[in-house]
Amino acid sequence: MTRSAYAVAAAVTDPEMPMLTLEDLGVLRDVRESGPRNRRTVVVTLTPTYSGCPAMATMRDDVVHRLADAGYTARVEISLSPAWSSDWITERGREALRAHGLSAPGPAPRPGAPIPLTLLTTARLISCPRCGSPRTELTSEFGATACKALYRCADCLEPFEHVKEI
Repeated sequence: MTRSAYAVAAAVTDPEMPMLTLEDLGVLRDVRESGPRNRRTVVVTLTPTYSGCPAMATMRDDVVHRLADAGYTARVEISLSPAWSSDWITERGREALRAHGLSAPGPAPRPGAPIPLTLLTTARLISCPRCGSPRTELTSEFGATACKALYRCADCLEPFEHVKEI
């Protein structure tokens, strides 16, 4: 076992946004090792981006398989508290999103109680990840995944996805 269990788990990529590692996405919460050096057991804690995220099963399986390939016996625990926030995406992760043509999320909303219910689309001030123009238009609140919205730049006319603030 030449790589630490944390390094192995941290390098696993998100199946929906493979330019992000689980560490960069902020879903990798903890990696605990125990047992003798030749039979290390690892417990990895992940927090889903939202409850019911369909990518969690793949993330879990990828972590277990990568750790097994590195010589570890592993299991994954899911932690729902505290709830994941898009603020947990690292700066390296935000740069990777932009480099791949996705708009990185801004600061997550800090709702107080009570939380108002609105059926209107979320107003966001975002810039085009391709040309940097702030003149963007929402085309759909939902993209390829529930955590992304579709936009179009009014200047370069390119469509792009925006990772939602959660």
